[in-house]
Amino acid sequence: MFRALVELCRAVPLVAACLLPVAVGAVLLALLDRSVLLAVLLAGPVLALAGIGAALVTTLAKWALVGRHQAGEKELWTSFVWRNELADTFTEMLAAPWFAQVAAGTPALNAWLRSMGAKIGVGVWCDTYWLPETDLVEFGDGACVNRGCVVQTHLFHDRVLSMDAVALHAGATLGPNSVILPASTIGRHATVGPVSLVMRGESVPSRTRWIGNPIGPWQEEEE
Repeated sequence: MFRALVELCRAVPLVAACLLPVAVGAVLLALLDRSVLLAVLLAGPVLALAGIGAALVTTLAKWALVGRHQAGEKELWTSFVWRNELADTFTEMLAAPWFAQVAAGTPALNAWLRSMGAKIGVGVWCDTYWLPETDLVEFGDGACVNRGCVVQTHLFHDRVLSMDAVALHAGATLGPNSVILPASTIGRHATVGPVSLVMRGESVPSRTRWIGNPIGPWQEEEE
């Protein structure tokens, strides 16, 4: 019965995702009726407010449904997994298209990810919102997470959701379209190149360069 209720609640972000553009369109049309110049001047702020609203609703849904993520294991038939998936639906249907994709690589995205529980230092460049369990993510000062990266904080094993922390220490870089798996760390000022995979539990030493799937030492080719 509870599973059915959770699945039924998936309609909430879906309905919100349908109503939000209607509401934005209605506001812009109302402004257009008053003045074309007014509509042009206020279109940006209206869209920005809609995006911020979508992000705030997603944050509230995450804390209400899941609370704080902790490292550990949860069976797939437990309510935590269902609620976690529901919270992720809010991210994918509301926050991502209306806020996170537009705010990628800006302090605004960092601020939202902090509101979701992620530990993000000063001067972090984060060009992705794919942080499934945000409380288990830590980016040190000056860390760089490029576009298309997945900071994967969970894996499924034998019908069990296994969660663990991922950390990029100060100045660390995760290259474009790369994936880092749970219980892994990238050391200070270390670099993982593009389209690479940091395996579960790996620790990339500080001030080193790695690349590949799975990663290995990044050596320059001799001409």
